[in-house]
Amino acid sequence: MARVLGLVAAVAAAMADVGARAAPAPLEAYGALPSLEQLAISPNGRLLAIDFVKGEQRTIVIEDLTAQKIVTGVKVGDTKVRFLQWAGDDHLIITSSVTSGILGVLVDRGEWFIATDLNVVTKKLAPLLGDVNLSGNMLFDNPVVRDVGGKPTLFVQGVRFVGEEGQATLFRIDLDGDRSTPIADTSGELGVEYLVGADGKPAAVTQYDGLSKSWVLKVWTGAGWRQAEAEKAAIETPEMLGLGRDGRSILVAAKEGDDYIARELAPDGSKLSDPLPIPSDARIISDPASHRLIGAAALNGDELEYRFLDPDDQLRWRAITAAFKDKSVELASWSNDRRRVIVRLSADGEAPSYALVDLDAGAAVALGSEYPGLGPGDVAHVEAVSFKAADGLSLSGYLTLPNGRDPKKLPLIVFPHGGPAARDEPGFDWWAQAMASRGYAVLQVNYRGSDGFGWKFMSAGFGEWGQKMQTDLSDGVRYLAAQGTIDPARVCIVGASYGGYAALAGAALDTGVYRCAVDVSGLSDLSKFVGWAKDREGDRAAAGTERYWTRFMGASGLADPHLAAISPAAHVDKVTIPVLIIHGRDDTVVPFEQSQIMLDALKKAGKRVELVVLSREDHWLSRSATRLQMLQATIDFLLRNNPPT
Repeated sequence: MARVLGLVAAVAAAMADVGARAAPAPLEAYGALPSLEQLAISPNGRLLAIDFVKGEQRTIVIEDLTAQKIVTGVKVGDTKVRFLQWAGDDHLIITSSVTSGILGVLVDRGEWFIATDLNVVTKKLAPLLGDVNLSGNMLFDNPVVRDVGGKPTLFVQGVRFVGEEGQATLFRIDLDGDRSTPIADTSGELGVEYLVGADGKPAAVTQYDGLSKSWVLKVWTGAGWRQAEAEKAAIETPEMLGLGRDGRSILVAAKEGDDYIARELAPDGSKLSDPLPIPSDARIISDPASHRLIGAAALNGDELEYRFLDPDDQLRWRAITAAFKDKSVELASWSNDRRRVIVRLSADGEAPSYALVDLDAGAAVALGSEYPGLGPGDVAHVEAVSFKAADGLSLSGYLTLPNGRDPKKLPLIVFPHGGPAARDEPGFDWWAQAMASRGYAVLQVNYRGSDGFGWKFMSAGFGEWGQKMQTDLSDGVRYLAAQGTIDPARVCIVGASYGGYAALAGAALDTGVYRCAVDVSGLSDLSKFVGWAKDREGDRAAAGTERYWTRFMGASGLADPHLAAISPAAHVDKVTIPVLIIHGRDDTVVPFEQSQIMLDALKKAGKRVELVVLSREDHWLSRSATRLQMLQATIDFLLRNNPPT
């Protein structure tokens, strides 16, 4: 096995031209997509699927770990692979996404997910839902696998048309011929999510009507759906997480007071248990064979913590983590018996990597690094920071310090995360590391409104766009300046999505803090953005969309003048620093129009502004070429306007 795993690592290394180089590492080493993006081990633990990336090209390789040979491989070009999963030991399901309209014409452009079945035995690829009229091979959730009559069977949530009406449909797919059979339908504009039981039968469905603010959960009776729960929910709806501890119950999380509480419902919808000890921001862990709940993973402070319900499972996980001293260990994939485990490893000063743990053999073997072009000295130290905002709220974040420099009077890049209901986490961040490699300290603040710190902290951000959410960032600058770590006269701000809005707001609203600003795919005119987001939805969904955004922005509706008060494009007269705007034309989350509005306003006001357009790039910087283009443009701009020495 060691020899075969060594081959896997060698293949990964061969796909990146490391070569001889001088420090610091070239930006390509940081800005290219990870050379290993997806890994999945088969249910029997024998086959390992790896998505290798080199430049814009992907190759999915399947390795037989027992026979020590490559079974098959398929080149998928520049396909945006999002997820690999096994359906039995003979079928690998490849989920990818494409930026387009449904069937090219039916709706506005969006990021649509599709799935393909790679038959390992026949070596053939087949698109799923290809036999469904007008389905467009379009998925609304990740496929799920169930064992039905001793045979692995795939279930996907898609759409089918009955007459002229599209219906959210749950399909069962027989993988022998990739034949699709609809087994449950829900019509109308309602948001729909299905749960499949361990037996392969529909277990539950949730629906949400944003217009009437109504959420319902229905259970399958064998003859049809019966409503089990209902509640009014203006924005925060309960969430169906999966199957419960017995593999038959329904696991649901709902907001109660200042937190989300997970609980189980019996198959008939009746309450089964008291709240479970699962953190609100946890990732649920299910048994790969029975699909029952067995644990959860969540950050505890700055440590990723796995909590298993069974003490024996907890001991097994401790044995796995003990094999990797001083590293954070994340579960990536495991066999059905949970004896062969793929883990993702990260540590301060290192790029993330993967390893295979064989509990029966008592061995752990390296598989390869995500960034093989980054050697010792190319990854900077990251430390946790905490400070008080001006109003006394406790804030936290992470500070990346450039290698080889005394951490005093450093130039600083403030790097706010997107979302805004998201969070920065400890560990390797390719973008932050690239900026640190050029001599900058990089501050990532989990400002109020960030997720993962409880409901009270998130709701403290409501109505604070451009206000306290913004000054949380500059309060971090003032804290580091008071510590003597950074030079307050040499600070720029860089961000994407909401972080891009924060970069523009740093230039137009919270002035006097930054020397320059880089906005990647950010928002500039909030009223137009919310209107655009509404227009993309049906009437029932649009009502909830408007409520979500205007609550965070602190507005009563699209006509509220407060939206202009916190829109950077309305305040370009206050901008005194150079601004770089970068945006992909295929962005379906924040439209390119938002950058054009800011660009035009800055130019009209005679301000210093540059625009970089990313061709064929979506909101998530999913392509190596344009990711590197963005990074190169950002670094060049920073070096010109805020030189590190």
